[in-house]
Amino acid sequence: MKDKKLIEIDRTDRKILEHIQSDDSLTNQELADKVGLSPSPCLRRVRALEDAGIIVKRVAVLDHKKLGLSLTAIILIGMDRHTPERFAAFEEQVAEYPEVQECYLITGQDADYMLKVVVPDMDHYHHFLLNRITRIQGVSGVHSSFVLRRVIDSTALPLGYLSLEGRNG
Repeated sequence: MKDKKLIEIDRTDRKILEHIQSDDSLTNQELADKVGLSPSPCLRRVRALEDAGIIVKRVAVLDHKKLGLSLTAIILIGMDRHTPERFAAFEEQVAEYPEVQECYLITGQDADYMLKVVVPDMDHYHHFLLNRITRIQGVSGVHSSFVLRRVIDSTALPLGYLSLEGRNG
């Protein structure tokens, strides 16, 4: 694995990131006001954060229930063989399913993958499980759990860990 150097950011960059994580609909003027910059330097900083790959993309967060997507399942999946080819084929297949919101290769469980899946109801989940997940070559075991309530449901990263030593802003 290559040693990756973290990109240094200052306090102003961190403020920008905190604000756009909580509300990306802010205009550049509103964001500039919140972080104490004029609009042009604020826009330059946002573009620099995008160019550096820190801001990967901007999305709208939708209300799953209002869209009729009431069932969230956490699926633990075991694979029959632990080979790079088997894992790559599985990952390529699940990436095609819009129901899969998250997919993690994990350790510490009796499973190799953990998926977060959102569907309208149990009938749709049953169909998804039997006609998609269990049909992927190499899947040897599936354990499903269902979310009763989303206690914390955030996309925001904890920026308090960023080192700001030696930087102005």
